[in-house]
Amino acid sequence: GSGAVMNLLDAAEGITVTALGDVFADRLGSLKDKLKEERNVEVPEESCFVGFDAYKKVIDSGVDMVIVATPPVFRPEHFRYATEKNVHSFLEKPIAVDAKGYRLIMATAKQAEAKGLSVVCGTQRHHQRAYVESFQKIQEGLIGEITGGNVYWNQGMLWYKDRQAGWSDMEWMIRDWVNWKWLSGDHIVEQHVHNIDVFNWMTGYKHPIKATGVGSRQRRVTGDQYDNFSIDFEYENGIHLHSFCRQIDGCSNRVAETIHGTKGYWCSEEFVIRDLEDNILWQFDKEAAEAKFEQNNPYVLEHVDWVNHIRKGEAHVEAGECGLSSLCGVMGREAAYSGQTIEWDAISAADLDYLPEKLEIGAMDMGKYTVPVPGTGK
Repeated sequence: GSGAVMNLLDAAEGITVTALGDVFADRLGSLKDKLKEERNVEVPEESCFVGFDAYKKVIDSGVDMVIVATPPVFRPEHFRYATEKNVHSFLEKPIAVDAKGYRLIMATAKQAEAKGLSVVCGTQRHHQRAYVESFQKIQEGLIGEITGGNVYWNQGMLWYKDRQAGWSDMEWMIRDWVNWKWLSGDHIVEQHVHNIDVFNWMTGYKHPIKATGVGSRQRRVTGDQYDNFSIDFEYENGIHLHSFCRQIDGCSNRVAETIHGTKGYWCSEEFVIRDLEDNILWQFDKEAAEAKFEQNNPYVLEHVDWVNHIRKGEAHVEAGECGLSSLCGVMGREAAYSGQTIEWDAISAADLDYLPEKLEIGAMDMGKYTVPVPGTGK
């Protein structure tokens, strides 16, 4: 959450940090020191909370708004508690890693709307001017009826933490969280949710009806998840989305979305719409936007929008849309893990629950955390 809180402080005047919470004291201390050194914001010791219940103590400390940037598996419950206490939430993406978390997110989103809360998610493309203008042009019909799309997040391997002496199973897994499927949801959920969400957004959040795909683990160093996925999402009316994500060093990289229509297509790499003969129909004018607007950083703009809705007293809840896209990632992941075609109705109602029965620093049954093998039921 250290990046998100700095973005928030850049977004508006009159905001300060009054409480911090983390499972680990050293992680909390590093952010506390960074806030003091870089922003002259001093969080008192009595408002710094450590442990699995730290989120409750932060929310109960009298805050107006909370940044939820824990490992993703914890976010549904943290959002539920914040909403119960009438606190506005910024939820880093993704916001669910399993079906149970998805259902909690969707129910809480409705409660947040009813309470008039402002809830913004870390899907910053929704606040990025090039994407917003692209959305408007697609809604105006510039590419015609949407017929399909391709989304990519291909890059090198992410960070990992080697196990240190004295770390229990639980401590190592949480410190290395981005590599464990129960904590991160795997990278098709944790990272690729951005790209899947763009397609869903542009098509009006008409979720896929089924998914079939492949994935594998080639060179990942720690954890129990895959490092590549290729998923065919089928939507109604024969629309297909190809989703492709990879985190392997030394391979070709691409982070982009392309949406095809009856009149043309849009691509995020140039933020351009072309007709079926490849003539440019529209292109985002980056220079004009930078000249017109003081703030163009989407990671800051999402917090600008969050603060503006709060100060205007406007209900604004993005959790339903982000929750839907998070479950799309889960759906694709389960299709690759199992080798089976996964249907939306089945995954959204599934018993799938990644949270351990006990949340405590100590030994874990590590035999439960194995790399899935398609077609075996394991």
